[in-house]
Amino acid sequence: MHYHHDSKQAQEFSNNALERIRSEALPATPDVYELWYVYFSGQSPEVTRAIDILIANKQRVTLERCHELYTRFISDEKNQEAVRRAGDEINSTIRNVTGVVRDVKAATAEYSGNLEGVTAKIQSSSSPQELQQVLASVVSDTKNMLERNKTLEEELNKSSHVMEELQRDLESVRREALTDGLTNLSNRKAFDNELSRISEEARQTGGTFCLLMVDIDYFKSFNDNYGHQVGDQVLRLVARTLTDGVKGRDIAARYGGEEFAIILPDTNLAAAVIVGNALRKAVATKDVVNRSTGDKLGRITMSVGCAEYDPGENLQDLIERADAALYTAKHNGRNQVAAAPTPGKKQKKELA
Repeated sequence: MHYHHDSKQAQEFSNNALERIRSEALPATPDVYELWYVYFSGQSPEVTRAIDILIANKQRVTLERCHELYTRFISDEKNQEAVRRAGDEINSTIRNVTGVVRDVKAATAEYSGNLEGVTAKIQSSSSPQELQQVLASVVSDTKNMLERNKTLEEELNKSSHVMEELQRDLESVRREALTDGLTNLSNRKAFDNELSRISEEARQTGGTFCLLMVDIDYFKSFNDNYGHQVGDQVLRLVARTLTDGVKGRDIAARYGGEEFAIILPDTNLAAAVIVGNALRKAVATKDVVNRSTGDKLGRITMSVGCAEYDPGENLQDLIERADAALYTAKHNGRNQVAAAPTPGKKQKKELA
């Protein structure tokens, strides 16, 4: 899990985490500390929801429960275990096939040797009975060879099915490792990978791309008023809207908490502002409905910051420029798009 909090935020989350660990009489091990840091920072809605449910039910957050939550939501142990199992299965399959191939190879060599002597045996046969014995031996050897080949064919078919299943399993693990569990968008790891890939592509081709940083307005108040379950529903609603609104090679990701990021390849700043406004307006038309009661809880809005990649720019600088534009949109009243000036270009800051 990646953390991009400034020093003041990090200190606050760290103090809260350590204080909670002391109050719960838990050991301040790295995994326990990270779990509570994630909880107080809101980095993982899944962790927040799970711990809040325990607290609401007046259950102690024991060391065992901490380990369970850490393994379930933060650690890569699940994916690593799946990869280990796949590796063991592959090794076992290879050993089985290798053993069968070795047997068939030995049987083929023996069969070839036997066939080489058949002509001499036939020529030296002095009676029909001896000739019959030679032919019977050839038939027996041939039958044995066919059975060995059939065994090899069956083993290869079996291995092929095993490998196909493993390929599907590993692809599923790969997708899970790069997907946010709550929203089904790309997660932060996938975002970092894609941002690096697209920036390198732009560098090589001389093209450009834009980054949108998107934040749900007043999400904390909404979450506090209606609970984390409705808050999660809002996050999924925004995620679906972003998914529906981006096309082609565009990539939407959950950046952390209620913040999202969108990479727009082959897009300049003016076009990115248009995309940002379209997404903002699409979200603003959606009603949030309490699924348990059917009551409409209102509508949500988003603020968007846009930044165009400056060739050779450090990617962290690009993210910070988009974040600064997002802050501008928030400061100017929210529910709007702000564009960051691109270094080296004369342009006006665009607001909409």
